[in-house]
Amino acid sequence: MLDTKTIEIIKSTVPVLEKHGEDITKTFYKLMFTNHPELLNIFNHANQKQGRQQKALANSVYAATKYIDNLEAILPVVTPIAHKHRSLGIKPEHYPIVGEHLILAIKEVLKEAATEEIIDAWTKAYGVIADAFIGLEKSLYEDAADKPGGWDDFRTFTVAKKVKESDVITSFYFTPDDRGNISSYLPGQYISLKLNIPGEDYTHIRQYSLSDSPEKSYYRISVKKEEGHSEKPDGKVSSYLHNDLKEGDHIEISAPAGEFVLDKMNNPVVLLSGGVGITPMHSMLRHLDATGVNHETIFVHAALNGNVHAFLGEVHEIEKRNSLVKTYFCYESPTEQDIAEKTFSKEGYITSDWLNTIVPNKDSMVYMCGPVPFMQAMYEALLEAGFQKENIRYEFFGPSMQLKETQMV
Repeated sequence: MLDTKTIEIIKSTVPVLEKHGEDITKTFYKLMFTNHPELLNIFNHANQKQGRQQKALANSVYAATKYIDNLEAILPVVTPIAHKHRSLGIKPEHYPIVGEHLILAIKEVLKEAATEEIIDAWTKAYGVIADAFIGLEKSLYEDAADKPGGWDDFRTFTVAKKVKESDVITSFYFTPDDRGNISSYLPGQYISLKLNIPGEDYTHIRQYSLSDSPEKSYYRISVKKEEGHSEKPDGKVSSYLHNDLKEGDHIEISAPAGEFVLDKMNNPVVLLSGGVGITPMHSMLRHLDATGVNHETIFVHAALNGNVHAFLGEVHEIEKRNSLVKTYFCYESPTEQDIAEKTFSKEGYITSDWLNTIVPNKDSMVYMCGPVPFMQAMYEALLEAGFQKENIRYEFFGPSMQLKETQMV
C-alpha cells in the first residue's frame, strides 16, 4: 500500500500527465526499444506508427494516477489490457524494464519539474500498479493452463485449411501439432499468432478474433489483407498470411483471451459490424446458432460491396434455420451484381433512422466491432436512436480507445 504523502504527490501530477502523457509514452517506447531491442518482438509496430499504442498507454497511466488510492475503480481498463498481455506472453520480468524506462521518460519530458520527490513517488506507485498487473495476469495464465485442452504460453499448430471468404478476407483453420484437445473459448475472444517473417529482424505477434463457434475441434481466424492506409499503415503481417502462409505450415498460437464476449442474458441482441469487424460478430452468431437461439438476434453488417463481404452465405443459412435471427446488410457502393441479386438491404451508410427501423427494441444488447471511424459513427447513431449506453459493448482491433459522445440537441 502507498502512504498518504505518496498518494497526494501522485494525484498532484494528474494535470501534468493529462497535458504531457503522450509525450512521455512516446519517449518511453523510444528509450525502451533502444535499450532493449528484444522487446520489439512483443509490440505491434503498426500501432506504434499510428500513435495508438502511445495514446492507449498514456490513458492507462492517467487512469492509474487519478485512481491511485482506489485501483479497483480502473478494473474495466486494466482487465482487457491484462488479457492482451497474457495473450502476448508478457511476464513478470518485463515489468522492471518498463518501470525503469517510464521513470526515465518522465524525467526527460518534465525536466526540472520532475523533482526528486515526484520521481520517488512515481517509482513507488509504479511498483503497486505493476504488482496489480502481475497478480491479475498470473491468474489469467493459470486459468488458461487449467482449462481442458488449455496451455499457458504458445503452442504449435498446423494450418489445416485456408479458405478465401471474399476479395480481401481469407480464413485460416488451425489444429494442434500434438493432436491433443484445444481449449474452448467464449465467442468474441481472440488468439495471438507468433510469426517469423523471412527478412524481418524480429518476431511479429498479432491478435486476431476467432471467427467460428467454440463448438469446434479447430480454431479459425479470418484476416483482411491490408494494403496500407491510415488505420493500418503496416500490412506486412496480413500480406504474409495471405501470400505466404500455406496449408501444412506450422505456427505458434496463444490460448484464447479477451473480455469482449456475449453476456449470459435474455435481452435481444444486436451484432453490428463494419468490414473485417464481422469476425467476432460472426463467432457470436455461430455460437447462438449452435446452442439454440432463444431471443431476438439482429445481425447488421456494413461493407463496401458484395465483393469484400465475408460469410454472406453462412449468415443467410443461419437466418433460414432460426426464425428469431434477422440479417441486414448495408453496402456503401454496391456492384451491378449486388443490385441484380439484391444481396443488400440498404445502400450508403447505416444511420440512426435506419437502426430505429430495423431494431425497434431499444433494450437490446449491442455488440459492435469495425474500423475506428465506423465505430465512432455507430456509437453516435445508436445513442441518437435511443439505445442505452450501458448496453453498448465494443471491441477495438489494436490498443483500446474510448468512443466519444457528441452533444445531441
